[in-house]
Amino acid sequence: MESRKIANTCAKVTLPLLLGGAILYWMYRDFDFRSMGHVLLHEMDWAWMAASFPFGILAQVLRGWRWRQTLEPVGERPRRATCIYSIFLSYASSLVIPRIGEFTRCGVLRRYDGVSFPKALGTVVTERVIDSLLVLVVTAVMLLCQVRIFNTFFDRTGTSLESVLGRFSTTGYVVTAVCAVAVLLLAHLLLKRLSIYNKVKATLNGMWQGVMSLRGVKSVPLFLLFTVGIWACYFMHYYLTFFCFGFTAGLGVQCALVTFVVGSIAVIVPTPNGAGPWHFAVKTMLILYGVADAEALFFVLIVHAVQTMLVILLGVWAWGALAFTRRRAATTAATAGA
Repeated sequence: MESRKIANTCAKVTLPLLLGGAILYWMYRDFDFRSMGHVLLHEMDWAWMAASFPFGILAQVLRGWRWRQTLEPVGERPRRATCIYSIFLSYASSLVIPRIGEFTRCGVLRRYDGVSFPKALGTVVTERVIDSLLVLVVTAVMLLCQVRIFNTFFDRTGTSLESVLGRFSTTGYVVTAVCAVAVLLLAHLLLKRLSIYNKVKATLNGMWQGVMSLRGVKSVPLFLLFTVGIWACYFMHYYLTFFCFGFTAGLGVQCALVTFVVGSIAVIVPTPNGAGPWHFAVKTMLILYGVADAEALFFVLIVHAVQTMLVILLGVWAWGALAFTRRRAATTAATAGA
């Protein structure tokens, strides 16, 4: 039994890495990495990249605040700081095992503030449903607003849907198919894991309370404000990176929104921080907007790498802060709701 658990853990770590690595290898197999240093030092405006960092941090802070708000109706009042640290740590841990962050942040609140794990997990499910609905709405609006723009682009360039699809090589279709299979496998694993929890009545009840917590949120407008703020910050964190490069600076907010939504959907594929699928999806859309292949490769590689480093740094900082919180836990238990 122990060996089986070890094998499962190894599979959860290695398979996403192999999938993401295989896609990245296919995309960058003929890439000239020697030119990367020149782009980083002489062709990139790091001031815009630095300007994007506060939005990336604020998005996670708002997510922590919103999570605490959804926990209050089920009788849990963790400290705001602990909620934020748990979010930081959850994103960083998902770089090792995709989607493990949802369980990590529930475990953090359980350990440091005594929050019920099933209730916390239920509120996470609620958050994911709300976020998914928002992304679907934005995607639908984007498609409606971009119909004329895409038609104009096709008319001016002589590009048609058939020619766009024709630019996919056999390997491109294989990558897309592998990503789809990976999503299905992730869904199967999550359902299997939830089925284990469902065997315990108390756990199931706690999760249900968490899911229904939205009904008892004190301020629905504040919850909606947090939700919109989270995704607005995510978008600004991404959009400002367009101004780091001359070849994307003039593409406009509409192109940024399209590629942002496509990239957000691509990260559903279970790889560390969406590595591989995100690169593939965003690069493909940038090319559709007229960016050269090599320049699109520069953009997705640099932006994803830098933003991933920010996630790692926030996770390390949260880990250190939680170590300090553990020492204070005994003296702050009485004021945990403060």
